[in-house]
Amino acid sequence: MDITLSYEYADEQDFIKACVRNERWAQKQLYEMHYSKMMGVCLRYSNSQNDALDILHEGFIKVFKYINKYKVGTSLSAWIHRIMVNTAIDFYRKNARRRTEGLEEAQDIRSVDADAISKCTEKEILAAIQKLSPAYRTVFNLYVIEGYQHKEIAENLGITESTSRSNLVKARAKLQNILISFKYK
Repeated sequence: MDITLSYEYADEQDFIKACVRNERWAQKQLYEMHYSKMMGVCLRYSNSQNDALDILHEGFIKVFKYINKYKVGTSLSAWIHRIMVNTAIDFYRKNARRRTEGLEEAQDIRSVDADAISKCTEKEILAAIQKLSPAYRTVFNLYVIEGYQHKEIAENLGITESTSRSNLVKARAKLQNILISFKYK
């Protein structure tokens, strides 16, 4: 028997307790409420829709496993977002090839069109991000989108701060070239 209870009308604490008790209706509702936003997060960290789904599903497994650690009254969406980002970092670590160049080589990369992003659609930007190597994409997302500092990125990914900076510079340059190529096809 499926029971549907709208979360917006339910007490958050009761809803979270239902998730802790592994009540499927509550877990399903939590998943459906946050699916699209978290899928967007996962797509930014992945090469493909399939990788993004793997990250998303692994992230929701962690959400349900650790839902008892969520503090009622804080932002549930932010808590789930953090889990998704950390799951994406884990996915990167598991699949990473530690092939990066030094910061000195990144200094030679020059910008061609500083306004390339403003001329692109959201889908083109996401497609461009997905074309980056996993190392570049992960550093770019953590720094630009999530607001991590290079020291935090280095610690999370097991790289040096200079490698993080180098990967960010290279990611931005590659993104710009990809986006420019989209506009001149």
